[in-house]
Amino acid sequence: MRLGGQVTHETEDALGKIRVLDYRKHRVLTFDSVFEQSKIALGKSWLPVHEYNRAMLLPLVYAEPSHATVLGLGGGVMVNALHYLLPLCRIHAVELRAEVVNVAREFFGLPDHPTIDITVSDARPALQEIAEGSTDLILADLYGPDHMSPAQAHRRFIDYCHHALSDTGWLAMNFHVAPDRGGPLMGHLNRLFADVLLYRTRTNNYVLYASKQPVDLLLPTHPALKSLETRLPIGWRGIMERVYR
Repeated sequence: MRLGGQVTHETEDALGKIRVLDYRKHRVLTFDSVFEQSKIALGKSWLPVHEYNRAMLLPLVYAEPSHATVLGLGGGVMVNALHYLLPLCRIHAVELRAEVVNVAREFFGLPDHPTIDITVSDARPALQEIAEGSTDLILADLYGPDHMSPAQAHRRFIDYCHHALSDTGWLAMNFHVAPDRGGPLMGHLNRLFADVLLYRTRTNNYVLYASKQPVDLLLPTHPALKSLETRLPIGWRGIMERVYR
């Protein structure tokens, strides 16, 4: 079974097929499966469509990073959104597949800009090489054609993220299934970070947030949410309403 849509581009590398599908208003990246890896609004590559992508940007409510790290480039949705909202922020994206980077540049508007660096590598060794305290935000979305990379749920991966983050840093990770609240992963996160939050999407994805500083959940009427909405219209108020501990 495959996704519908008009096939705009199809290529293949050692790990499998990479397809770009166009719909009336949207463009989708898929790895030849029923899952959409990335989705953008046509003509607005900076505007994330998937709810979980939008939710992963929640840390920007609390602080605007000077450096951000994106693990799992895909179609470049998160890089595009960050660059649009924060053009001076330095962004380092890590993507396992070189051909995915090429597709993101050609079909998803990934900018070729001095503030954006792309590394083609497995995320784990690339993460280990990041200097201690050198990034303010890590967005982790490590997925293959049909499942999350197991590495993203390992405690060692969390250790590397914590080491790379600045004293005010945030980690946001996309999960198809929420980690067990009493399990080893959540326990490890709570030991390392000052605050751990969750967001459940309407399609039952989860975004897990970990902050090095304590976090106050904002009321939907907070002016910071209104200000961000004028700059990047993704429904910041609704995102905040669905965040919980």
